[in-house]
Amino acid sequence: MSLTDIPNGFSQNDPVLSTTPGMRVTWIGMGVNVLLSVFKIWVGLLSKSQALLADGIHSVSDLFSDVVVLLGLKWGRQVEDDDHPYGHARIETIASMIVGMVLLIVGGGMAYGSISAIYNHSASTPSLMAIYAAATSIVLKEVLYWYTISVGRRLKSYALIGNAWHHRSDALSSIAVLIGVGATYVNPNWYLADSYAALVVTVFIMRVGVKLVWMAFKELADTAPDSEMIARLNDCAETVAGVRQAHDVRARYSGPQIFVELDIVVDPGLTVREGHNIARDVKIRLQEEFSDVSRVKIHIDPEPKPDETSHP
Repeated sequence: MSLTDIPNGFSQNDPVLSTTPGMRVTWIGMGVNVLLSVFKIWVGLLSKSQALLADGIHSVSDLFSDVVVLLGLKWGRQVEDDDHPYGHARIETIASMIVGMVLLIVGGGMAYGSISAIYNHSASTPSLMAIYAAATSIVLKEVLYWYTISVGRRLKSYALIGNAWHHRSDALSSIAVLIGVGATYVNPNWYLADSYAALVVTVFIMRVGVKLVWMAFKELADTAPDSEMIARLNDCAETVAGVRQAHDVRARYSGPQIFVELDIVVDPGLTVREGHNIARDVKIRLQEEFSDVSRVKIHIDPEPKPDETSHP
């Protein structure tokens, strides 16, 4: 039989496609980032804290990633159309890759500045104001992290989850700043502590950046889910009444969705309608068991005769 394509693109009312919570949390994060960027850069210049200044620049990069996430959510969660029959989910994937690349660029710039300061033994003796600024940033960014990560997981949005980790990396960088600035404030002879703290910040930033870029790259390259997931999809299809065997399961990610293709073997004496109904039941079962599965394409094979050795 020919391929039986049973699509199930998300509708606008689907909670996974709803952009309202994601847009809201990103707009809130953008507002906080504007305030923190101005505050930390201003205090960093006044207090002569290299680490806090770098942390402020990191917050500026958060603003860019917020814009990218907003655009990714707006376009990436639209329903299928004639030009995009498989949906727009990969726009969101591209957005998450851009966020990751921004983190890598920002982290690289911060690392260069910190290493230069350490190599040149540039003195830095921040004021107490820098400690207050770092502490404020830690609290606000950690709250933003938990808020954004919860919405991202609910919407299954890599872009939002990546942005949440952007907030977390900012909180972690502020902790490093707090330690470095605090050490320098306690003992001016430890003036390089501020630069070392800024260098530690870059480790957190670049680690998240590499992870985001790698995950997005794998999706854009149509990397399949792991073998365990493929086996579970196969086993689930074989539990449907009328399916003698399932084989040649293929799957790939598209944003928060998984597209699945597989072959099922059925009784050769069934009518076309009966075979189609079994394929429909397989689709329903897969979507009930795996919430991420959105599109299922099934090829129906008749069970071979005893003297046949392969499927057509």
